[in-house]
Amino acid sequence: MKVVSFNIRCDFNQDGENNFCFRKSLILERIRREKAEILCFQEVLPHVAAWLKEALPEYYVIGCGRSETLEDEQTAIAYRRDRINLIEMETYWISETPYMPASRYPDQSICPRVCTEALFEDFSTKQVFRVANTHLDHEGAGARERGLRQVFEKLAQARLFPQAPVIITGDMNAEPDSREMAVIKEYPEYTNVTEHVGITYHGYRRAENPCCIDYIVTKGFTCEKVEKWEDEKEGVFLSDHYPVCAELKAV
Repeated sequence: MKVVSFNIRCDFNQDGENNFCFRKSLILERIRREKAEILCFQEVLPHVAAWLKEALPEYYVIGCGRSETLEDEQTAIAYRRDRINLIEMETYWISETPYMPASRYPDQSICPRVCTEALFEDFSTKQVFRVANTHLDHEGAGARERGLRQVFEKLAQARLFPQAPVIITGDMNAEPDSREMAVIKEYPEYTNVTEHVGITYHGYRRAENPCCIDYIVTKGFTCEKVEKWEDEKEGVFLSDHYPVCAELKAV
């Protein structure tokens, strides 16, 4: 099973030759070639979510915006309708009040953050597994640390199929050796399969500092292969992040 974490870049028409309208064909080409079972997107604005649903008829796309009106960015999950069955899904906010829309931690930026969590069944193997897709804060290190711990604690409290394997994906806005990502070590049953993937944020190779901030973390899976999607055509990239793709097999 292929699983992808893909920060698709919020589309405000701000990226010149890398505006979303110029990246669409490249994105579709790679997705159609890979045929990943699960695609976890971050920074999905409402019109981009609508485009994903229209352009990817072989997938269902789930998620909602992070604002109080369920607009703005979402952490969408796309899953192949011929391979994967949805059992349960919810969105919650990364905050002390996770079921209050648009809530935030006190030391967070003005941007609310959400996690889209879903329980799936693989038709071909009958394996049930859980996916949590998130995008942690870009300013508050403390908010990132508490947010990541919140995701792990929420998963530990699962009542339906509590022993199911788990996949956590997302743009964590923190490097692998940071204090925030050290939270993973508190849960030794989990493995960061993208630990050695290298740079994932490249900023279209401009002056911004490149860094490794995109992750796939698993429990109950073996990872057979990890790669970055580094497609580039005449200066146009898939996004300002390299999507990361893992081929996973349930233990």
